[in-house]
Amino acid sequence: MTAPDSLPLHALAEENLASASPDLLRAMVKTFADALMSAEADAVCNAEYSAGLHRVPA
Repeated sequence: MTAPDSLPLHALAEENLASASPDLLRAMVKTFADALMSAEADAVCNAEYSAGLHRVPA
């Protein structure tokens, strides 16, 4: 048995985004786009998360 939603999350998110500054929205879109591009690059290269971050120079 689950509890009913106590907050209308869609309405809450819509209200907060409508009153947010353009800079905040731009930062959110940039973060989301960066995450998508990183995930796509990892999928194309068959790399695991942070696979090349700790390489020791030869």
